[in-house]
Amino acid sequence: MNAETNRIEYKQELTDDLEKESVAFLNYLEGGVLYIGIEKTGTAIGVTDIDRDILKIKDRLKNNITPSCMGLFDIATENIDSRDVIKITFASGPEKPYYIKKLGMSEKGTFIRVGTAAEPMPVKMIESLFAKRTRNSIGKIKAPNQNLNFEQLKIYYEGANKALNQQFATNLELLTEDGQYNYVAYLLADANGMSIKVAKYEGLDRVDLMENNEYGYCSLVKATKQVLDKINVENKTLAKITPKEREEKRIWNSVALREAVINAIVHNDYTSEVPPKFEFFDDRIEITSFGSLPQGMTEKEFFEGYSIPRNKELMRVFRDLDLVEHLGSGIPRILRCYGKECFKFTENFLRMTFPALEKTTPQVTPQVTPQVTPQVTPQVTPQVKELLKALTGEMNRLELQNRLNLSDREHFRRNYLKPALECGVIEMTKPDKPNSSTQRYRLTELGKQIIKV
Repeated sequence: MNAETNRIEYKQELTDDLEKESVAFLNYLEGGVLYIGIEKTGTAIGVTDIDRDILKIKDRLKNNITPSCMGLFDIATENIDSRDVIKITFASGPEKPYYIKKLGMSEKGTFIRVGTAAEPMPVKMIESLFAKRTRNSIGKIKAPNQNLNFEQLKIYYEGANKALNQQFATNLELLTEDGQYNYVAYLLADANGMSIKVAKYEGLDRVDLMENNEYGYCSLVKATKQVLDKINVENKTLAKITPKEREEKRIWNSVALREAVINAIVHNDYTSEVPPKFEFFDDRIEITSFGSLPQGMTEKEFFEGYSIPRNKELMRVFRDLDLVEHLGSGIPRILRCYGKECFKFTENFLRMTFPALEKTTPQVTPQVTPQVTPQVTPQVTPQVKELLKALTGEMNRLELQNRLNLSDREHFRRNYLKPALECGVIEMTKPDKPNSSTQRYRLTELGKQIIKV
């Protein structure tokens, strides 16, 4: 492992400093990563009882830090040098300053990352951050309707094997400080006034509207799944017949498109009651969300994957339901397939524009130079190359693992399957249901070309 940096901290074991280090990263603009089970020198020594420590970490972060940091951290296990360690990734919090609850918002309880250490935050900085604290967030806005039901949300949690108990409104931060349902609850309720539009135009402008679909007035989770289903239908597979084989490819990269849709919905600024919108044209798709860069974040930091979740409560729910994976991972995945020029920031909006692959009518030609994608062919790891060679037709996870003689499911997922999906060299047969028990995988046109090289 590399040495500690301003964004990386190592701990041999879980100690009393957990809250201090966590607060420092939450108050730091770039967030950070805390490893447990690694010496200061970077040598992995492992954690004796990972499950026990993870439960302790979740409980301490939930109860000992103010404002709430739920939705602002990820906890995962990693195998480093054959040792299992804990990795906690922190986003930069939107409600700074964060502090240790029992020590109060003072120099004793408030910390900031300085170099490789967590240092007490000066009083002037505490006062300045507190004065700027975002109070007009959807977690603090009272829902316009207090007669809310959450049957849809409960069904989705049950589907993810995470049943909601009677205290779910408190646990998921769906209440204001005075115990009323907040705007997050309103968005996640079975019925609300929010609707997401998916429009389709003929041509290259907004003159000839062919379709105008609305998905909403229901739980935002349900609306998101409906939007993903519609976009997956529009993301058709194009085919071209050559003397050698039938070439197939999607109009847009499925992984990047899914990430863009989720990002637009989760990070939209709902305080204005303006939902994101999705528009199809003959040559592109445009995804527009309200709210530009979070306060204090630069475009450079945005593209490098630093994360300041605009709606941490929504982020937490979407992560619980496996609709998003890790903090700050969406934009890097999109950038693997589409360049920075596809992003446009204005004072009030963020728009992502992804060009469509050229639509080709199936035909036989004597010589065809295979066109993979409009992007540069990615460099893949040796593990991904092994997977590509092993994959024939459509195969499920277990079949692929057996073909590669791999017994460790997590190792296979992390080092083979996930990188291959992110590079766009393989695709899911059911991209709208990534956790389906009948999920299978197949080579994309890009994957086929890499094998030939």
